[in-house]
Amino acid sequence: MMTVYNFAAGPATLPDEVIQQIQTELPSLQGSGMSILEISHRSAMFDEIINTAQQDLRDLMAIPDDYEVLFFQGGGTGQFAAVPLNLATTHHRIALLDSGHWAAKAGDEATKLGVTVDTLATTKGTHYDKLPALTMTLPADTYDYMHICTNNTIEGTAYHALPKTSGVPLVGDMSSNIMAQRYNVSDFDLIFAGVQKNLGPAGVTIVIVKKSLIKEVDHIPSVFDYSLFAKKNSMPNTPPVFNIYATGLTLKWLKSIGGIDEIERRNQKKASLLYDFLDHSKVFNNPVKPADRSLTNVPFMTGDAKLDDAAVADLTDHGLMNLKGHRSVGGLRASLYNAMPFEGVQALVNELYHFEKNL
Repeated sequence: MMTVYNFAAGPATLPDEVIQQIQTELPSLQGSGMSILEISHRSAMFDEIINTAQQDLRDLMAIPDDYEVLFFQGGGTGQFAAVPLNLATTHHRIALLDSGHWAAKAGDEATKLGVTVDTLATTKGTHYDKLPALTMTLPADTYDYMHICTNNTIEGTAYHALPKTSGVPLVGDMSSNIMAQRYNVSDFDLIFAGVQKNLGPAGVTIVIVKKSLIKEVDHIPSVFDYSLFAKKNSMPNTPPVFNIYATGLTLKWLKSIGGIDEIERRNQKKASLLYDFLDHSKVFNNPVKPADRSLTNVPFMTGDAKLDDAAVADLTDHGLMNLKGHRSVGGLRASLYNAMPFEGVQALVNELYHFEKNL
C-alpha cells in the first residue's frame, strides 16, 4: 500500500498517535460506555477534558496567569469580528499591517462593524513577497489595538520578530503557526488561532487574551462575548465537545515529544530541507524573501501554470497530496504543520527532484 502524506493547508494532518487514540476511545470514553460524540458538556468527564486542555495550553505556551484561555466556535473568521467587538470600544480605530489575504480580511471585517482601520504598511504591491515594516511610532491615544497575522498561509511569510507597538495592544492571528514556533505570549495582548492546522480538527478557535482587556460590552452577540466566555469557562452554550477533546489529545502529544521547542526544531529541519531544494532548483522557485519565510507554509511555482499542474498531478500519483497552491497565487504549496513527519518532506523533495530531472 502506498504511503500517503497530506500537505493540505487546513484542515491538516493530525499525529498518528492521536488518530489511533481517538479510534480506540470512540466507542467508549474512559470505559463509560458512552462515546465522546455523546457525552454532555455539563458532565464531569468533559469538565476534566476542557480544564486539562486549558492547563496544557498554559504549560506549553508558558501563558502568564493574567491571561484567559478560551475556546470558541466560528474559526479565525469569527474572531475577525469578535476582536473588534470586544476591544475596539474606546477609539473605534485599529491599526493593521497588511501582510496578506487573511490580514486584509480581518481589516475588512472590522470595517463592516463600523471600526476605522488604518493600514500602516502593506506589501501587496510586491505580491506579499515579504512582511510589511512598521516605520512609525504608534500614538497610544489613537488605536484600540494593532492587528497582525503571524503566519501567512497563502503567501508563505511569518513574523520571527514582532513589530514594536509603543504600548498599543498587539493582536496576533496565529492560526497557521500556533505552537509551530516559540513566541512570548506576553508580547501579545490577544492571540487567536483556529486549531485545524496544527492542533486539531476544524471547529475550535483558541483565544488567549489579557484579563485586563476583558470587559462587559453592550450590544455584542453572546457567541462573541469574551466576558461571558470567561465567566462560563467557554461554555455559555454547547461547545464543540469532540473537537476540544481531540485538541487536548494533540496537546498531550506535543508535551510527550518535548513541547514547542522540540517541535520548532523539527519544523526548522523540515522547512530547511524543502527550501534548500527550491533554492537550488532550476525549475521551481519560492518567491519569499529568505528572512521572512514561513516554517509551516511553503509556496513555490515554475512560472508555467501547465507545468505547475503537471507537477501537482505527478506528486498526487506518488501519494503526496493536496499540494496545489491557493487559487489567488497559483503554483504549489506545501504545508509542513507539526504533525507532518520529516519523512513526508523527504518524499516530497525526492519526487520534485525526479520530476525536474525528467523534464
